[in-house]
Amino acid sequence: MNKSKKVVKKWGQNYFSKNKSDPIFGKLTGHVQKLRLCRMCPWMHPPVVSGGPVVSKVLLVGQAPGDKEPKLGRPFAWTAGKTLFRWFDQAAGMSEEEFRASIYMAAVCRCFPGKNPAGGDRVPSPEEVLNCSVWLKREMDILKPELIIPVGKLAIAQFLPLQKLDSMIGRNYKKIVAGHHFDVIPLPHPSGASPWHRKEPGKSLLKKALRLIIKHPAFNFKNKGVGHGF
Repeated sequence: MNKSKKVVKKWGQNYFSKNKSDPIFGKLTGHVQKLRLCRMCPWMHPPVVSGGPVVSKVLLVGQAPGDKEPKLGRPFAWTAGKTLFRWFDQAAGMSEEEFRASIYMAAVCRCFPGKNPAGGDRVPSPEEVLNCSVWLKREMDILKPELIIPVGKLAIAQFLPLQKLDSMIGRNYKKIVAGHHFDVIPLPHPSGASPWHRKEPGKSLLKKALRLIIKHPAFNFKNKGVGHGF
């Protein structure tokens, strides 16, 4: 059977059908159902954006949805997402559909924060980040990821002391939380508003980070290391 036919084509519920028999899949499905009902933060704009119950040892953590993601029903659905998926296509030959179907996509905050009067999207408050952290903690408890990929400074700061991107991107950090060992390989945010990943040293450090990710044992994509030139 062609792999594309094994993937449920309902955005927000993408997973390989083989995961249905996995007991972890049942826990994760229940978790995602509860997550989508969350309305804890009065200044956030629901609905919750979720990539669905993808059973994976790799956890990608974004910052927060933009205004397009709630309408389209999936994380990284707009311009930044196109850049993110292009990185993995070029580095590993991995399509957007394959990425969404094989990697669990989380975020620091799961609802659109709204617009900043000064321009751009509002940065979630510390209280909102704390409220939403319970969902991320539960996902880590269920999946026990071996690799976490935080994307952008807000996401990186949930796992590592924040420094300049020049000193953080392109490195693998070993972490232990509640007795659980995992690696953290941060990525810059793929936003078009940031030039960091488009000029040196950002371009070279991004390539280094992607190489670390695709060589990681948890990243077991079939075409691992076979990209289109990055």
